Order: sequence, then C-alpha cells, then structure tokens
Amino acid sequence: MIVSFCVVAYNEQGYLPRLFEDISAQTYPHSFMEIVLVNSMSTDNTRHLMEEFKREKNDFKDVIIVDNPKGSQASGWNAAIKASSGDLITRMDAHTSVPADFVLKNVECINSGEDITGGPRPCILDEETPWKRTLLLAENSMFGSSIAPYRRNAGKSYVKSMFHATYKREVFEKGGIFNESLGRTEDNEIHYRMRKAGYKLCYNPDIVSYQHIRNSLSKMMKQKSANGYWVGLTAGVCPQCLSLYHFIPFVFILGIIFTTILAVLGSPLLSKIMWSAYLLMACAMSVLAIDKKNWSITQLSLPFLFFLLHLSYGVGTLAGLVRIPFFRSGTAEHSEIVAE
Repeated sequence: MIVSFCVVAYNEQGYLPRLFEDISAQTYPHSFMEIVLVNSMSTDNTRHLMEEFKREKNDFKDVIIVDNPKGSQASGWNAAIKASSGDLITRMDAHTSVPADFVLKNVECINSGEDITGGPRPCILDEETPWKRTLLLAENSMFGSSIAPYRRNAGKSYVKSMFHATYKREVFEKGGIFNESLGRTEDNEIHYRMRKAGYKLCYNPDIVSYQHIRNSLSKMMKQKSANGYWVGLTAGVCPQCLSLYHFIPFVFILGIIFTTILAVLGSPLLSKIMWSAYLLMACAMSVLAIDKKNWSITQLSLPFLFFLLHLSYGVGTLAGLVRIPFFRSGTAEHSEIVAE
C-alpha cells in the first residue's frame, strides 16, 4: 500500500530539518512511501531545504515538491492531494515531530478496516526553559486549549475531527477536497463533509504525533486569536462543522461585556460572581497543570496565561462573527493566514 506523506510549509526552515529526520526514520518501507512537499511561497530557506531533501533521499518511491501560490493551508493541502498518487494520504504540519512507527501504525489501523485514522497530538518544547515550560503547561491543559475529544480521549474511538490524519484516497474522491475560502478551520469543515458521506474518523491513542509549541506568549496569543477568528467566520459558512466548545471563549467575552455594563450601571453582583468563579476555576486548573518535577516560579502565572489565551480566542471569534456579512465564501479574500 503506497502512502503519500504530505507536508505544507510556510517559512519553516527552523523545523523542516527535524521533520525530515523523522520522515527518514520511518520503519514503513520507504519504497512504498511518496513524500509530497508543498511550499506556500516561503521567503526563507524552506524550498531549498525541500530540494536538498529530494536530492539526498533516494530510497523513497518519490519526493515531489509543489508550489502553493495562493498561500493558504487549504490550497496547500489541495495541491498536495492533486500531486499525490498513493493509496493513502497523510497530512502533516511542518512544525511537527513523529515517531518512527507513525506511518506503520496508521497503515495497520487502515488495514483493520478504517477509512480515516489519527491520534493524539501533544505539544512539545523546542528549548527547555522555565518560561517555555510554563507556556507548554498552559497549552497542554484542557483549560488552556480545548476539551475536544480528539485531544483528550484515552482509548480508541470515533471523533468529529483530528490532527495529522491519514485518509484512504477514496475519501477525497467521494467527499471532495478542502474549501479554500476557509483558513485554520478547513479540517473541521472537510471532516464534517466526510462524516456526512458516511466515513468515520478513527482516533487511535497509539498513533501519536507532536506539535512544537509557539515559543513566545505573543505568538501563542496570535495563534489563538486567528483560530477564534476563523471559528467565527466558519459559523457563517458551515455552523454544523463546529461544536459548542468552540464558542466557550466567545461566551466568556460576552459575559465580560454584559457584567461590566451592569457594574457600570450600579449592579456589580453578577460581575463579582463571574470573576470569582473564573478565578477559582483558573486557580484549580493551574494546580492540576503544574509540573511538580520541573516546578518554577513562572508556573504561578498560569491563571493569568489562561485568561490571556481565553481573551485572545474569544475576541478573535467576536471579530470573525462581525465579519460574516462581508465574508464571501469561495474567495481567497480571507485565506492569507497560513501555518505561522
């Protein structure tokens, strides 16, 4: 069974060498692996690294390099799908690491009767510092990221969406390719269409991939804001592909606005109740998130970090919802956000 291992990259010269090492270390026979590398018009050394990998790695069935002039994630994945020829198609972000048996375990799961497979994707550090570990704790906490089942499940199950999935080619042939008018939520939308077409997404905890965490608070907040923005816009395009938990930070923002107005008008009770409840929850989740083996004083900032992440995501969602009337589905007007 031929596996097309697809990577979309934009200015990822810092991460590609490590990912290429992981790809080269795969235990699945390289003669049955096709590597498809998509360059989203990078301005750094990304394409040169791709070309270098193509020259050096001659034991794979093929290494294909494709340009993605539109620059969005969705158009990049579509370019990869069209350039690929494998029986299976694996999607992989560039700022990712995978164990040596990643492809093999996906193939085994597919061979057991599944159509779409994937598993957990915890975040990891590029560099060990007390502050970066604190950021990692915030991101890996379900209070800081999400309570989505595809992030938290302990056992094999069927989920609505997943990261770094592997698909039978027929899934795209019958369910269609990615909606290029969407950014960051393109996977939610296509997975919804795939489920409507009768396919199941099999979450297998043995299939693990790792995402390198954003290495600064500002980058994390920017990421959360962009995620929230596209959730807001997607609510106007395909609300069925989103879940209630996507809107929890937005509801929090509405709560802040509403209770603040009441407080200004002389009724501060609801504001006091909301902030007391939030502070209690943030402190409780911080205690659960603390790394006792690698404790540092920076971990005391976890409640504040949770608040900033929720604020960024919620404000982003509000901005996206406001833009719905001006969003033209099917255009690239809002597709400039790539995997930054």
